[in-house]
Amino acid sequence: MICKIEKQSGVAFTLKKGQQLKVIDPIGGQVSDMVLFNASDTREKISSGKTLDFEETILITTNHYLWSNRSNKMMRILEDTNGRNDFLLAPCSPETFKIMYNYGGYHPSCFENLYTNLKQFDIQPDDVPTAFNIFMNVQFAADGKLSVLPPLSKAGDFVLFEAEMDLIVALTACSAEDSNGGRFKPIHYEILE
Repeated sequence: MICKIEKQSGVAFTLKKGQQLKVIDPIGGQVSDMVLFNASDTREKISSGKTLDFEETILITTNHYLWSNRSNKMMRILEDTNGRNDFLLAPCSPETFKIMYNYGGYHPSCFENLYTNLKQFDIQPDDVPTAFNIFMNVQFAADGKLSVLPPLSKAGDFVLFEAEMDLIVALTACSAEDSNGGRFKPIHYEILE
């Protein structure tokens, strides 16, 4: 069954070892932030640093693993029809919009959508790590300067993951204007046996 994450919102759920998670961009041009926790010990969580280190690339895609802070494999990417994801940038937060966008009022954020949905698993805001940003198009210049461009994902593009351990997963439909080409759309996901 395909489930829908409404624009600028999020969900959290459990995924058993061996189950597959398909994250789908139904319209195109929409980022989804994903964080992972070991379901039996939430102090073990997804690690950008360990993943980039062990996979020896910053372009994480098909046949790569997402690793934990304890150097364990959490997920394997079985298929990635878009091929561009980010594991450098943190989830957008209220501070992101204040500091980077000079935004004065309330703005939905991935960080808030992650921690509010993870609360049911007793995971606190300070426990939320850097997310694996599915479909996010972060480019980098020779001098190291980063730029966030609109996603390259087209309608129906997906990333198919397989759980390497029992997991708690949180997913968003990203809330940052720059990450999504200035337009917010839903994200779909499906759990497969």
